[in-house]
Amino acid sequence: MSTQSRPYPIVQDLIDSFAGWLKHRRELNEMRQLDRSDFNRIASDLRVSPDDLEELVRHGHHAADELPKMLAQLGISEEQLGRAQPLLLRDMERVCALCNEKAQCHRELASGGAAESYHGYCGNASTLESLDRVSGAPH
Repeated sequence: MSTQSRPYPIVQDLIDSFAGWLKHRRELNEMRQLDRSDFNRIASDLRVSPDDLEELVRHGHHAADELPKMLAQLGISEEQLGRAQPLLLRDMERVCALCNEKAQCHRELASGGAAESYHGYCGNASTLESLDRVSGAPH
């Protein structure tokens, strides 16, 4: 919906944000209602630790939104990487989602300087360095 067709875009954005927050709270509640063995089985099926799964759910589904932007700034095709190395891309998403350096990453991505500075804060730095800038395949 465009801004012109929405009479109160700020109010609509607040409503959408609140709806997203409510949905996330419901997801957290569903997770807490699982018995521990079911939760551990799900984590195992996803090939992550139960602690990581719990943290990933807590962070929400936008927790790794920085990764595609970082890949783009580095000239790495997310699509090609996903085809060539789907498990690697998924692990990079996990690392990004659990990152504690989001504020710095946001600043660097917004300024366009992430390609020069990611080595100092990005948990995926060594993996990113090993990728071919065109194909997304390891060197």
